[in-house]
Amino acid sequence: MSKDITNILVVGIGGQGVMTATEILAEAAIAMGHDVKKTEVAGMSQRGGVVSSHLRFGPRVLSPQIAPGSAHLLLGFEAAEALRWAGYLRPDGLVLTNTARIVPPIVNAGVFDYPEDPIGQIRALGLEVRAFDALSIARELGELRLGNTVMLGAIADHLPFAPEVLLESIVRRFQARKPQLVELNRRAFAAGRAAVVEAMA
Repeated sequence: MSKDITNILVVGIGGQGVMTATEILAEAAIAMGHDVKKTEVAGMSQRGGVVSSHLRFGPRVLSPQIAPGSAHLLLGFEAAEALRWAGYLRPDGLVLTNTARIVPPIVNAGVFDYPEDPIGQIRALGLEVRAFDALSIARELGELRLGNTVMLGAIADHLPFAPEVLLESIVRRFQARKPQLVELNRRAFAAGRAAVVEAMA
């Protein structure tokens, strides 16, 4: 694997905006001239099933698939999903995760047990974790759907390009469809960046 390639794994539950977040990250990487490959696996995503998205970018990327133990960043929209995918992270990688617990249907069906302390279990693996409550941040801003932008703000300072590049991709998307939400998304992005800094303290 080329050292010039960045591997990002985005995971969560259907309806949280995992795929949209990956698309925006991909658009930002393309804007910086990177070759980009991504793949998504959605298990009944529209019904709250689990969703994972692999994103790889760099000068030349051949495969969208991230191998276990090679992700630089794991962006967890849901804590238990972040734990489930933690094995894909490099030893020096970083987990950025929402603390909100969203129990997927497979747990309710009795197929899996929901872990008692998913974030503690990730830390016990020796991985670096920044955990924050994206849902509460979005609620404070008055719009739960902003959780997606909060998550993008959280990853913004850990990418190999300036946070403004990612923000510009978000703004472009909303200017075209819902210009009235641009300012709110700017605030959500800034709040996500601040939440990660606070999580380091």
